[in-house]
Amino acid sequence: MARRNSGRNSGGPKYPRSARVGETLREIIAEDLVRFDDERLAFVTVTGIDVDPELNRAIVFFDSLAGEDGDEEIIEALGEYRIRLQSSIARQIKAKKTPILEFKPDMAIRSSERIDEILRADRERRA
Repeated sequence: MARRNSGRNSGGPKYPRSARVGETLREIIAEDLVRFDDERLAFVTVTGIDVDPELNRAIVFFDSLAGEDGDEEIIEALGEYRIRLQSSIARQIKAKKTPILEFKPDMAIRSSERIDEILRADRERRA
């Protein structure tokens, strides 16, 4: 008689709890940012979230059309909404604790944009 595996060892892909929580937080925060009537956050995109394994802290990475020039203002605005975002997260994920949010610009995206610009300029120069 074949035995079915259930629970953690189901043979599916290994997807750490912190990554699952991070993706859920990203969705919640992105939805909430749309609801805020704050022009400083009008063109902000949540690009990813790093959650520590104990779910105590979460770094929210963002990008915006304002680029580096708008980072300070965006971080200030997000800081003002931090408690509200954490309350929304607590209501929606129903976990024992809600990670404390920290906000940082997504430098990986900006680095890739700079590389694209350099490559594009090099192609134009060669043509």
